[in-house]
Amino acid sequence: MALAELYAAPGITLALTGKDQDKLDEITKTCETAGAHVISEEIDIADYDAISTWVLDVDKDFPIDLVIANAGVTSSIGKDSSPETWEQMKPVFDINLHGTLGTFTPLVEPMRKRQRGQIAIVSSLAAYRGLPVTPAYCASKAATKVYGEALRGVLSADGIGVSVICPGFVETAMSDKFHRPKPFMTTPKKAAKIIRNGLKANRARISFPFPLNLGVWFLSISPAPIAERLIDIFKYGRN
Repeated sequence: MALAELYAAPGITLALTGKDQDKLDEITKTCETAGAHVISEEIDIADYDAISTWVLDVDKDFPIDLVIANAGVTSSIGKDSSPETWEQMKPVFDINLHGTLGTFTPLVEPMRKRQRGQIAIVSSLAAYRGLPVTPAYCASKAATKVYGEALRGVLSADGIGVSVICPGFVETAMSDKFHRPKPFMTTPKKAAKIIRNGLKANRARISFPFPLNLGVWFLSISPAPIAERLIDIFKYGRN
């Protein structure tokens, strides 16, 4: 929502989708008030046929310069530290991985033909190292991160930029449901400005906030015994 508001301006066309019609109506009104032309549609992001048809329809009338693929739900281990069930894991991958990839994949060939465009893939700092408290979430975001990094190399010669966005904790409804420490929490408006600036510079990876980014990077390169000990100390291990 904050990103849409930031990009909204006269002469800009925004195509917005989500699963909550009331929120879509709210952000549509806000962006139109700012002068943007808005196309919005309530779509299940995990329904590839629906999302691909919609983005291609939009692209025919308004060739898309920038697609920001952002889909995220989470699950966690049980209070007794029991592993996530298949029923818990499946929607996480359906939405976070398949929904994210399905949003921009239909646009790759049109962008290649135009020899321009930009793809922004929202991953997470949780992609750097699997955390025992949220295995499926970490894995789904790691998959989007690695895919985006690879895709950048594939499409660079076609004039298409690909950026992977790895935020830390941002003040959202999903963060509210995460009952573990949330250091260096970022406001949506601040996160949106960081993302926009990173995309403007066509950065390969847009990771923030810096202290947490540094911390998860250190975890990713640490020997397993050290990383596991630190994870427990910072309360992201078993319950």
